Amino acid sequence: MGTEKEFVSLLNQHQRIIYKVCNLYMDSHADREDLFQEITLQAWKAYAGFRGDSKFSTWLYRVALNTAITFFRKEKKNPGIYSMDTIPERADEDDNLIEEQVRAMYQAIGNLSKIDKAIVMLYLEDYNYNDIGEMMGITANNVAVKMNRIKTKLKEETQKTAII
Repeated sequence: MGTEKEFVSLLNQHQRIIYKVCNLYMDSHADREDLFQEITLQAWKAYAGFRGDSKFSTWLYRVALNTAITFFRKEKKNPGIYSMDTIPERADEDDNLIEEQVRAMYQAIGNLSKIDKAIVMLYLEDYNYNDIGEMMGITANNVAVKMNRIKTKLKEETQKTAII
């Protein structure tokens, strides 16, 4: 569709998408950097086939998620979500309770399958089911079913953590 200059410009505008995917699938800084490079490379390779049928950001999410899942399988490392040290420490008791709940939720999300994590990430980014389906290559109805199952699973996991 476009030139290298156009690709670099679009990539710079939407690079936060790649960072979010990298943070979702990799724990260490070095692994996130490696994945960032791999996603950028795969996006460049696929850019010639980008016809503009969808928004660039939608296309980039799809490339990034597919690359991350493939990269993750190759590396055979345990998936992680944001490291716990990214949650700020707070002194207030109410804040500590909220922090514990946030940690429990991150832990539960971290235990989801790669596909379910991707769906949750897109959902938390306020994408609607149609957009999520387009990015993931599934129907909006399938996204809705998966989200209901994910929400139930997350609720059960966070309640187990609260009990312990």
